[in-house]
Amino acid sequence: MPEMQDYLKPTDIIDFDHPAVIKKAKELAGDSQDPAEITRFCFEFVRDEIKHSYDYRMNPVTLKASEVLEYETGYCYAKSHLLAALLRANSIPAGICYQRLSRDDNAEGGPFCLHALNAVYLKESGWYRIDARGNKEGVNAQFNPPHEQLAYNIRIEGEADLPEIWADPILPVVEVLSKYKRYDEVYENLPDIPLISKK
Repeated sequence: MPEMQDYLKPTDIIDFDHPAVIKKAKELAGDSQDPAEITRFCFEFVRDEIKHSYDYRMNPVTLKASEVLEYETGYCYAKSHLLAALLRANSIPAGICYQRLSRDDNAEGGPFCLHALNAVYLKESGWYRIDARGNKEGVNAQFNPPHEQLAYNIRIEGEADLPEIWADPILPVVEVLSKYKRYDEVYENLPDIPLISKK
């Protein structure tokens, strides 16, 4: 498990040391000194102002937080990278979480793909998950600690809330976002990982 300090560091992908990311992070925080309030400002900005690549049929495919901010678009994975960067730039520990979800609402047994969201450490709530993928019909993610209101619930066998809080995105996600240049290519090749049996 990473140390708390790891959730405050810049990385190649969560590049909050980029001037544009720092500027936006400070702009969103404004005069607030309250980590929960700053988290809400950052969360709502990424959820509402950064367009989900597939929902809006937008290119280019983004990976780094600074790219997501520049092009104002990203898949859930990329949006989680930007949100982590904005929070870390405001000295709020933030990591990345994943769910494994069915790609077909009615399909038992898959196919499945990963979905990315964030966990933020708030003094009052501990680690608290938030999902800035972007709301639409059937998706209503909110910031209301300590209550979690995520974009998706686990509904069928094969889906799962993966328990890890990562300090940096996992390799299957990075590979897909690095390899493909168009939003539709990413959609046809969404990353997945097998679940480890609990037996």
